Amino acid sequence: MTDPLRPPRLVVETREVDPDRDLLAYTDPHSPFAWFRRGDGIVGVGGAVVGYEAGGPFAPARDEDRPSPSDTWRAMAAAAEIDDPLGLPGSGLVAFGALAFDARSASMSRLTVPQAILGRRDGRAWITRVRAVGAELDEPRLEPLPYGPYWSATLGPGALNPAGYQAAVRLALDAIADGEVGKVVLARDLVGTVPAGADLRRLVRALATGYPDTWTYAVDGLIGASPETLVTVSGGSVTARVLAGTFPRGTDAGGDAEASVALSHSAKDLDEHRYAVRSVVDSLRPHTTDLRADDEPFALELPNLWHLATDVAGDLADHASALDLVAALHPTAAVAGTPTDAAIELIRRLEPFDRGRYAGPVGWVDANGDGEWAIALRCAQIGAPPSRRYAEYSDTIPVVAHAGAGIVAGSDPETELLETRVKFRPIVDALA
Repeated sequence: MTDPLRPPRLVVETREVDPDRDLLAYTDPHSPFAWFRRGDGIVGVGGAVVGYEAGGPFAPARDEDRPSPSDTWRAMAAAAEIDDPLGLPGSGLVAFGALAFDARSASMSRLTVPQAILGRRDGRAWITRVRAVGAELDEPRLEPLPYGPYWSATLGPGALNPAGYQAAVRLALDAIADGEVGKVVLARDLVGTVPAGADLRRLVRALATGYPDTWTYAVDGLIGASPETLVTVSGGSVTARVLAGTFPRGTDAGGDAEASVALSHSAKDLDEHRYAVRSVVDSLRPHTTDLRADDEPFALELPNLWHLATDVAGDLADHASALDLVAALHPTAAVAGTPTDAAIELIRRLEPFDRGRYAGPVGWVDANGDGEWAIALRCAQIGAPPSRRYAEYSDTIPVVAHAGAGIVAGSDPETELLETRVKFRPIVDALA
C-alpha cells in the first residue's frame, strides 16, 4: 500500500486507440476492474501501480500526521507527469475505488491505480499507461483473453433469514415510534460460493447487458449494477440521482402502469424519498452554487422494478474533488436513514453482519478531482474484501450479497421483505 506521507511520482501517458473492441476482455478474469454504463466505460489492466487503503468510508479525521485520502490523491495527481491529449472523462490518471459502508467495518476502503486503463466514451477509445518513477513492474498484458466457461453460484440464507428480517423490521418500527429515528434502511444477506477459478468477467457482462442504464462495476471482487448515482463531478458541474421508494414491475402493461402510478402516490414511499433527497441536498449545498432538485420525484423504470427518483444538479463552488463530495454525502438517507448517526447505530444493533462495502461508495476519480461514483447496490462481494487472490481458496470462493429496504412509519414487514427479494433479483439472476 502507498505511504500517504510519501506518495510515488507517477508518469501517465494516454493515447487514442480503435474503439471497436471488447474492453472487458482485457481485464483480469479472476479480479476484474471495470466501470460501465450504456456500453461506455473503463477497465483496469495489470497490477496496481498505486494502492491506498484506509479503514471506514475514507473519511478519517484530519490531522497533521495522516492526510485524508482526498489530500493524498490531490498531492499525487499534482506531482504526476500526465500526457493526455484526449481530456475525456476517464482518460489520463484514474483510480478505481470501493469504500466501506461503516467506519467500524472490518472491510478496508481502497483506491487502486492499475498499470493500464482502457476506456471508451462517445465513440472514442484510449489506453492509458501508468508507471511509478523508480518502481519495477512487469509490463501488463494488453491482449484480450477469451472468456472462461459459464458457471453458477450456490446461494442461501445468511445471518438474517426472511423470518429474522421481518423481526428486525418490527424492531425498527418500534424505534421509529419511540422517536429514535425517522427512517432506517435495513438489509439482509445471502451467502454462498462460486467455483474457484471462475471467470468473473461473465458476471460483469451479464449485469451490463441486462441492466445497461445502471452503473455496472467490478472493484476488488465487489461486482454489481447500481441504479443510484451518488455523485458525478465533471468540469465544475455536480450531479446526483437520488433513489428511494420501490415497487415491483407489473406482470403486463396494465399492471405495470398501475404499479408506477401507485408508487408515485404512495405516502409511505414519498416520505421515504423526501428524507433521501433532503440528506443529499443538505450535504452538497456547502460545496455548490445554483443547486437544483425537482419538487416532485419521477418514476424510474428498471427491468425489474420502479423507483422514485430525483435528479440533483449544481455548480462546484469550491475546490472540492469527487472524493471530498463522496465523504460529505456518504451515507445518504437512501442507504442509512435519518438522523444519520442514530440510523447507523440502529443498523449496527439490528443487522447481525458487517455490510462491508455494500451500500458504500464505488467508482473512480481522476487527476482533476472529477469522477463518477455510485452507491454499491445490487451487488455481491466475491472473495474476502478488499481482495485476496483466489488461490487462497480450494474448490470454491465465498460470496455474499445484500439487499435492503427503507423502513418508515407505516412500513409492513412482509412488504419490506418482498422489496428485498425484488432488489436481490439482478445479482442473483446473474450469479445463476
